[in-house]
Amino acid sequence: MIRDDVFPCADPAADPFGERLMPAVCMSRHVLGGRFRFESDSAELLSLVESAYGRLPAHRFAHMSPEFRIELRVVRRGDKASAAEPPPVHMQSGMGLFGGVVDAWNYVLLSPAQRRGLIVVSEDRLQFPYHVRYELIEFAVFLLAARVQNLVPLHGACVGSDGHGVLLLGASGAGKSTLSLQALLEGMDFLAEDGVFVHPESLLATGVANFIHLKQEALRFVDNPSTRQWVETSPTIRRRSGVVKHEVDLRDGPGRAAAAPLRLAAAVIVSSQPADDPKRLLVPLPWERVAWTLAADQPYAAAQPGWDRFVQRVARLGVYELRRGAHPRDAVAVLRHLVDKASRVASGRA
Repeated sequence: MIRDDVFPCADPAADPFGERLMPAVCMSRHVLGGRFRFESDSAELLSLVESAYGRLPAHRFAHMSPEFRIELRVVRRGDKASAAEPPPVHMQSGMGLFGGVVDAWNYVLLSPAQRRGLIVVSEDRLQFPYHVRYELIEFAVFLLAARVQNLVPLHGACVGSDGHGVLLLGASGAGKSTLSLQALLEGMDFLAEDGVFVHPESLLATGVANFIHLKQEALRFVDNPSTRQWVETSPTIRRRSGVVKHEVDLRDGPGRAAAAPLRLAAAVIVSSQPADDPKRLLVPLPWERVAWTLAADQPYAAAQPGWDRFVQRVARLGVYELRRGAHPRDAVAVLRHLVDKASRVASGRA
């Protein structure tokens, strides 16, 4: 939507805070249960919003559909920036406000109480689109959606079918992304690969099914030539840890995104340890270890409101360790069994 009431103020002394610099273009997207309105004069920033949230199913929770407003601004730096990788974001909070600060020209300010956010990006940082999208735009959306709707934010993946999903947790490098890709290729619904947000009472999970991040070594399990080409021709990104991965756009390939939030059927801790018995990949966690294991795997989420209720509810479903088999398809069969069991119970066929 183009605004016709834009009157930028050219005199900084008359408008030192930029209050009269009203954005000219608005874009709305349904993400993580909420409706986000993005406002900006920058085509580059809005294109990053579109790359993150365009062509995705509109997830909503029953009786909840909060509206959020995020303004995105581009500014000129006051000094010469380095052409190297930009510095990391430093988190700040106080008085109900949250911030992610890189420097004086690159930062995020968020007010969950007002359901609003401001993202400021310098012109030179636009040459790092992955960092702007992932560390500033997605950070703002994730935090606002989680805090306002009281969702438990988890670093993990989720796949499923028939309205039910399996939550995939575990350390980085355990194989969650490889397993998620295999599940997608075998027809399961894809919810998210990097961040899952769960309502602690209903155990409905939502996420953003935009990208999957794969190391080159994950392709050894991909037999289909067109799928291999899809992954190999995708752009590569470098994580802050130094790990290089293909950033594969799921909207341009096979498989399907979950059309709505998935109700969790179980939680699975993906392990890189090979199974002692290839026919027994799934090992139930003893109930007395569930709370400790989940908290150790998710230290940020464990400090958030709703965590205790989430643990109580998911422990009743079952928490398992999934050890590595000869091929990821063996693990997908285990996940499908968990989802099918939940579907039978829900329909009264168990």
